[in-house]
Amino acid sequence: MAAAPVASPFPALPSPSSPLSTSTRRPHGRAFPLAAAAASPREQQQQQRSARAAAGAGESRRRREEEQAEAEAEEFERQRKEEVNRKIASRKALSIILRREATKAVLDKREPGKGTRRLLPRTVLEALHDRVAALRWESALKVFELMRDQVWYRPYVGIYIKLITMLGKCKQPGKAHELFQAMVDEGCAPNLESYTALVSAYSRSGSFGRAFALLDQMKATPGCRPDVQTYSILIKSCLHAYDFDKVKDLLEDMARAGIRPNTVTYNTLIDAHGKAGRFAEMESTLLEMLSEDCKPDVWTMNSTLRAFGSSGQIETMESCYEKFQASGISPNIKTYNILLDSYGKAKMYEKMGAVMEYMQKYYYSWTIVTYNVVIDAFGRAGDLEQMEYIFRLMKSDRIKPNCVTLCSLIRAYGRADQVKKIDTVLRVVENSDITLDIVFFNCLVDAYGRVGRLAEMWDVLNMMKEEQIRPDKVTCTTMIKWFLIKGIDDHRVQYLRDLKDGRSTDNK
Repeated sequence: MAAAPVASPFPALPSPSSPLSTSTRRPHGRAFPLAAAAASPREQQQQQRSARAAAGAGESRRRREEEQAEAEAEEFERQRKEEVNRKIASRKALSIILRREATKAVLDKREPGKGTRRLLPRTVLEALHDRVAALRWESALKVFELMRDQVWYRPYVGIYIKLITMLGKCKQPGKAHELFQAMVDEGCAPNLESYTALVSAYSRSGSFGRAFALLDQMKATPGCRPDVQTYSILIKSCLHAYDFDKVKDLLEDMARAGIRPNTVTYNTLIDAHGKAGRFAEMESTLLEMLSEDCKPDVWTMNSTLRAFGSSGQIETMESCYEKFQASGISPNIKTYNILLDSYGKAKMYEKMGAVMEYMQKYYYSWTIVTYNVVIDAFGRAGDLEQMEYIFRLMKSDRIKPNCVTLCSLIRAYGRADQVKKIDTVLRVVENSDITLDIVFFNCLVDAYGRVGRLAEMWDVLNMMKEEQIRPDKVTCTTMIKWFLIKGIDDHRVQYLRDLKDGRSTDNK
């Protein structure tokens, strides 16, 4: 017989295939999973807490995602608005710039009293500043008259001073005086600066009588007594004219008025005495400067070095350089340009090379003056290869050659009988906007004459006519010399003689 089954102490459990219990029900008839029904109250609490935590984490994550999406949408909208505003602002700025440029372009064509009286102040002021900076005095005065016709115009002495100073630089003292009187008529009281600008305008043009009369007028005008700057300007103009007697009178007048010369005054005197070869006066001025406890600066050093170097006194120049350095004055790029020029003209090429190496070692950037000095030195030495290399280096450094550069090249090619190279320089001129002067054409005349190209030399007169440059005595004398050297004394030579003596005005 089979044994009777042993009763299990545990209640029967449903099979795994039945997830729901049919015997255990909630009051409302809702069935729960058997495992939950079988769990203890403590476990149930833990499960509920886990479920609530999971639900809370999901809700937090959802909120973060929504906030991030909203932030991204706001950022996108902000960037879109900024881009739209930037485009609008750019179009507005471009429109304003175009209007200003269009206004500036027609300012020269308008006549005072006939144009609009509502031009933009900034546009007119910019146009005036550009013309003053470029020393276009006729155009500047026209723009100023238009400015005075505007409804927003108010007299300002500062603008008058700038215009008077510009007219002085352009050697238009009469126009400067008219402007000074217009300033007074408009109610602007003359001051020291305006008087000094007018004195400078007359003295720059060599009208020393009017300049000294204005100086006396300043002394009698309250608040306009001349100062050291006024005297320094007059002294500089007199020195340009080599009128050392007037300079002496001005210095005595300063002493009587109790005005002491400053560093600028002494530097002007030292530079002028040095250029005139008055080395004793230059040294005595330097000693007086030191005795007056007026400290020399780098401009003092450069003027002294230039004076001795240009006269070939190289040892004295070097001695002064050491003394200035020992006194604590540091050289600048202009100092080294003076040394290079002095050594080059003295054919001391080793010392010139040493200066160039020093400049390279201590990162002194070459200026157009440096390049011109070195190009001229190699040209004088006949080293065309090095000269052309420096010229190419100059262009690679994006430094635009000027008339001095071209003159050095033409002189060197003329000495070396390199006609084709002279034509190459002329092609450079044709393909550039370099402003030519009488010195360039005189160099070209001499170079063509030196290589025996008299026809080309004669054609230079037509080139000068196209550039509206009148031949001077150097031009005529040089051409006559080369014609006579070649045994030619025809109607061309007679024309040049008449032109030189001022008896002819027609070309050929």
